[in-house]
Amino acid sequence: MDAPRLTGTLDLMRWVGWAQRKAGEDWVRERELSFEQAFALGYLVQNPGAIQRDLADVTRTSAASVSSLLQGLDRRGLVERRIEPGNERSKRVFATPAGAELIAGFEAAIAATDEKLLTPLTEDERATLHALLQKMTASLPQPTRS
Repeated sequence: MDAPRLTGTLDLMRWVGWAQRKAGEDWVRERELSFEQAFALGYLVQNPGAIQRDLADVTRTSAASVSSLLQGLDRRGLVERRIEPGNERSKRVFATPAGAELIAGFEAAIAATDEKLLTPLTEDERATLHALLQKMTASLPQPTRS
């Protein structure tokens, strides 16, 4: 079956988004991680000592889902859970050095994909595209973490 013809402006924008997402998924898959595991590791590198509830909030999942996700990362030695002194029910979660090393480079990989996508454009065309996208998104609801 032939690929669909993408001729509409928004179809083309979705194609660009798909290319970015695929590059991210490929990078994550090469490290034998799920997207959720990679996100959690990245979050823990940036927010060491987060509590599991923080991860549930930022991933918009349940505490049980986060617990299961962390168990998989823990078995691989990528995260460490520590009991909060004086509060046996609260556990702080840290990416181990191995976990931080495994996830390092994600931003650079995505930046390289972005550059590849923008390569056909001149600097002026890039600036025009940026300005047009800012104009299009100015009245849209802003993404939130919660």
